Amino acid sequence: MGQDYYNILDLKRSAKDADIKKAFRKLSLKHHPEKNPSDQIAHEKFRQVAEAYDVLSDPRKRATYDQFGEEGLKNGVPEGSGESGAWTGGYTFHGNADKVFRDFFGGDNPFQEFFDNVDGDLSMGFGGLHGRGRKKQDPAIERDLYLSLEEIFHGCVKKMKISRRVMNEDGHTSSIRDKILTITVKRGWKPGTKITFPQEGDQGPNNVPADIVFIVKDKPHNRFRREGVDLVYTANIPLGKALTNTVIEVNTLDDRVLHVPINDIVNPKYTKSVPKEGMPYSNDPETKGDLIITFDIEFPTQLSPDQKELIRKAIH
Repeated sequence: MGQDYYNILDLKRSAKDADIKKAFRKLSLKHHPEKNPSDQIAHEKFRQVAEAYDVLSDPRKRATYDQFGEEGLKNGVPEGSGESGAWTGGYTFHGNADKVFRDFFGGDNPFQEFFDNVDGDLSMGFGGLHGRGRKKQDPAIERDLYLSLEEIFHGCVKKMKISRRVMNEDGHTSSIRDKILTITVKRGWKPGTKITFPQEGDQGPNNVPADIVFIVKDKPHNRFRREGVDLVYTANIPLGKALTNTVIEVNTLDDRVLHVPINDIVNPKYTKSVPKEGMPYSNDPETKGDLIITFDIEFPTQLSPDQKELIRKAIH
């Protein structure tokens, strides 16, 4: 007499996919060899439960079994049956019940800590519906998020398009779909800031999707670079102005023009600090760092004898 896969899992033939998963979860834990090391009946029951789940959780195998029974499933559907896509080649269980168990729960040691709630509400007792909390999560997917200094100075909203694999309603097949992730960039975010979107990676029947993590990086800027909360600006000035007075004009990130007087003698290591004209603090955006002006002194390529004499008299 053939096996009744529905009876093995204590199910009605009208059982839905979620019912099949819940039944397998409960019975596989109950009859697992690690819980019943010397009970050969439990070992056989564990194998039967795994085979029943292997068949009933697969829509194609289940449809063939429902119409033609175990004989039709295992021997192949007779020619001329008219069943397009049926399991005509014949089904053979691979016999590795432990593999079915591990594939279902995920992880290298899925059996650990599983017996605390065997007789309780199993749908929630294992970290959420379908045992999701015990499945192994894929490693996080990290992507660089390049932002301009203006975007970080003012704050902005970035829309990031991702393509990911999403499980279909049958719980077995998947398709690629696009999704838009919205990132609200806070003023003053530092390089290295991480923005995490939990479980937005590829979905699969036996995994927890990976987190997607965006990591803030500065885009190169044509006027500034930032060091912490300070902005560094390099001014090019001729040697004559480095030795006398000059005024440096700086176009700010918020479209103002600063006129910074330089009354000191500028040497190659000289810097000028302008308070509160840097980047916002991320935890207090109304407070800003400083603007640090460094100098690139342009030396003349040549001097006439008269110019040399004037400089000699002025300096010596």
